[in-house]
Amino acid sequence: MRARKQIESHGLVLASMHLPLSSAGIQHQVWPNIMLGTPERDKDIDLVIKSIRAAGQAGIKTLCYNLALLPVVRTGETIGRNGVRYSHFDYRNLLAEEPLCGRELDPEVLWERIAYYIERVMPAAEEAGVRLACHQHDPGLPEGIIYRGVPRVLGSLAGVRRFLSLSDSPSHGLNFCQGTIAEMCSDPSKSTYQAIREFASAVRIFWVHFRNIRGGLGCFDEVFPDEGDIDMRRALRTYRDCGYDGVIVPDHMPCIDGDTPQAHIARAYCFGYIRGLLAEV
Repeated sequence: MRARKQIESHGLVLASMHLPLSSAGIQHQVWPNIMLGTPERDKDIDLVIKSIRAAGQAGIKTLCYNLALLPVVRTGETIGRNGVRYSHFDYRNLLAEEPLCGRELDPEVLWERIAYYIERVMPAAEEAGVRLACHQHDPGLPEGIIYRGVPRVLGSLAGVRRFLSLSDSPSHGLNFCQGTIAEMCSDPSKSTYQAIREFASAVRIFWVHFRNIRGGLGCFDEVFPDEGDIDMRRALRTYRDCGYDGVIVPDHMPCIDGDTPQAHIARAYCFGYIRGLLAEV
């Protein structure tokens, strides 16, 4: 409530907050036991439910979250226009590191942990009138490639569909990261719009990370919105035409020399680009 009042005092609306289930990797999670599947996971889930109820009482209708053991995985940087540095990924350059959990995990083990969580939190979310928006695993990997013994079960369109099938609750949906969706497609310039259409039409998109990439499955750069392989104007029209009326935010800024640690310059550019597209579309 304090956060909401502070934000609203500036003429803004607090549309969402993020549960402490982040993309930072299991070693930095506040509630690690949910994806580790330990006996303590029920205690962590109880805290999730308390947070959901608190959000509902504060009038915050959307909570974003991640269900991931690994952090966001990248393999370096590439140089773009005027020396801008892009986050880069090439699965062929992944280092051979020890399995995160001491062994390679069976995908069904991860699905059991995800389903266990969903089954327990969705009734509380419905009761509180709160939507839970889950982020995809960033990045997806080509078939047969497993990094640090952890399958990327939410790193494919098939995985996203299976995740959504775990509950028909109207509170169960996606923090739809357009960049991550593009990263999991061998032909993002076609499949990304189809994915937007599929999940937005099903009213399963609760939040949008509106970013662009150059490349696709297994190898890509994270670029500014106006220079990637996705036509962002077409993407925004697709959200609109499928009935999405929620928030559109930038994500993962390229690095500009002289920018702040929070990437204020790059972020302002992306916000301005999005505002311009919204006005046009």
